[in-house]
Amino acid sequence: MRSLSRHSERHRVDRTGWLRAAVLGANDGIVSTASLVLGVAAASASQANILMTGIAGLVAGAMSMAAGEYISVHSQADTEKADLRRERGELDADPAAEQHELATIYVERGLEPGLAREVAAQLMAHDSLAAHARDELGISQALSAQPIQAAMASAASFAVGAFLPLVVAWLAPGRGLMPWVSGMSLIFLAALGAVAAQVGGASRISGAGRVTFWGALAMAVTAGVGVLSGAVL
Repeated sequence: MRSLSRHSERHRVDRTGWLRAAVLGANDGIVSTASLVLGVAAASASQANILMTGIAGLVAGAMSMAAGEYISVHSQADTEKADLRRERGELDADPAAEQHELATIYVERGLEPGLAREVAAQLMAHDSLAAHARDELGISQALSAQPIQAAMASAASFAVGAFLPLVVAWLAPGRGLMPWVSGMSLIFLAALGAVAAQVGGASRISGAGRVTFWGALAMAVTAGVGVLSGAVL
């Protein structure tokens, strides 16, 4: 009987955890910092105050993103661990019932009952907890929660994203600061959306358009608030 060998394949699903955190962080870094700069500039602040505000926003935002991602993803990890602990107890208490449950899942997915029972028996003999985690609970190694990885990716990408409009604000001439920051930030957002879509295997045009639209809306609203605040104050 000829043995089966596993050929190498490249899938994108194992990138979803860090890619989501990185894209979210970079997008938030660009949008929030550019919006902050535009809002303060619209209120007629000096360039020094604008830069100081942007730097404070970069640091605070990166720390907030890291903490938020860690807490959120750690909550998911805790839920996964609790489900696995409960599943392990059920396997120890009644393995026959758990094997029948697994076979039923395979029947619902299209296997013949006899084949489903055989597959369930073999998978449980190999690693019963892994089989139930994957096919009953939907927990796989590629999609399992990784809090530290998500927190680091989110904080680092936020800082990089926030740094871009800050550099533009620093280099832009005084009167041209707002158009320069808004225009370059939209270019940064379009590039981010295209790259993220490319890495994820989606349409670069759709990815760029989606990110740019929402970024432009956020900057416009913040700039409008800045104008009103400057007029009132």
